[in-house]
Amino acid sequence: NLQESESENKLDGETASDSESKSEFGGSPPVPTSDDTPEVLNRALSNLSSRWKNWWVRGILTLAMITFFFIIIYLGPMVLMTIVMCVQIKCFHEIITIGYNVYHSYDLPWFRTLSWYFLLCVNYFFYGETVTDYFFTLVQREEPLRILSKYHRFISFALYLTGFCMFVLSLVKKHYRLQFYMFGWTHVTLLIVVTQSHLIIHNLFEGMIWFIVPISCVICNDIMAYMFGFFFGRTPLIKLSPKKTWEGFIGGFFATVLFGLLLSYVMSGYRCFTCPVEFNNDTNSFTVDCEPSELFQLQEYNIPLVLQSVVGWKTVRMYPFQIHSIALSTFASLIGPFGGFFASGFKRAFKIKDFANTIPGHGGIMDRFDCQYLMATFVNVYIASFIRGPNPSKLIQQFLTLRPDQQLHIFNTLKAHLVDKGMLGDAEDA
Repeated sequence: NLQESESENKLDGETASDSESKSEFGGSPPVPTSDDTPEVLNRALSNLSSRWKNWWVRGILTLAMITFFFIIIYLGPMVLMTIVMCVQIKCFHEIITIGYNVYHSYDLPWFRTLSWYFLLCVNYFFYGETVTDYFFTLVQREEPLRILSKYHRFISFALYLTGFCMFVLSLVKKHYRLQFYMFGWTHVTLLIVVTQSHLIIHNLFEGMIWFIVPISCVICNDIMAYMFGFFFGRTPLIKLSPKKTWEGFIGGFFATVLFGLLLSYVMSGYRCFTCPVEFNNDTNSFTVDCEPSELFQLQEYNIPLVLQSVVGWKTVRMYPFQIHSIALSTFASLIGPFGGFFASGFKRAFKIKDFANTIPGHGGIMDRFDCQYLMATFVNVYIASFIRGPNPSKLIQQFLTLRPDQQLHIFNTLKAHLVDKGMLGDAEDA
């Protein structure tokens, strides 16, 4: 009986990730990671030690990724949204593939099909909400879109319910526990990846500066922490990442705050970065033209007395957004790395070096975006708590879709309220 029980546990995947002496990829030792460095770099750096070779490979590929980042910013918000979607799909694929390999899910019926089906359902729900919110007038103009918008949540629920029933029907004897492991794995992956990418797009619509500055701060912190750690690192920071040092952590913090202040100052002077991304119904395209808000207008601030003797100034002119950038860069450098530590713990739990080998010297796409997703949530919460107010244009759009009697009721209520506050005189009332 004991032998049968142990055999069934193995079939159900209970022992996966619990054994310290065996690899979770079938009980054999982990296969050494192959060198995925491009051959041209291997030849050019062949005379360097492995430490400096890795430094140059990471540096060159980082510059290439930064260049690509600038190009997609130049191409506009639609391209940015497309890239966010592609990154989301690739991250989902990397995490699902790890679960597929670790838990030996090759024989599970419909596992991969259901995983991608749930990804489709969740994206339909979130992006449908975004389209309804930001393309409201376009949706109301087209009859099919208006119907889809009206019943969007019901359709989303029906789609998910279909996948849920398909999962229940796919359950097979001796694989129940493993199938529920993978069901949970899929849903946690959706929570981490899809929800955060949806928040990134919401941040983008608030203004490209809310998209670019946080992402750039995380990139800067990652680079500067690596640089300070590479040249000055002596004191280990956390056991999950033995290569991380206190010197890199502290140096990255100060460098990131300074970088955030400078980048915010430069970008705050351009409307294309500071204006919310809106859809123009006349041209059927996105526009980023507006009168800059107070956040992006130079203000004069008094310097604290303690610092006046040090800097020699009594006042300083800066954009209010720069003050907010301090909060963003501080989070990116102090809390953001914990997203990377979480990812390191995840990889150690399943004895893998990287999520994938997509980017030589960097690992998979998820290895580069583990901190970005945590940052996206913070930025969205920060905007909702301290920045965003009611949007008059959206209120008017919704008002115009009401029935005439509802519009008249709201008009009379608003008029009575303005009269009571003394903002509407008798003549105007008449």
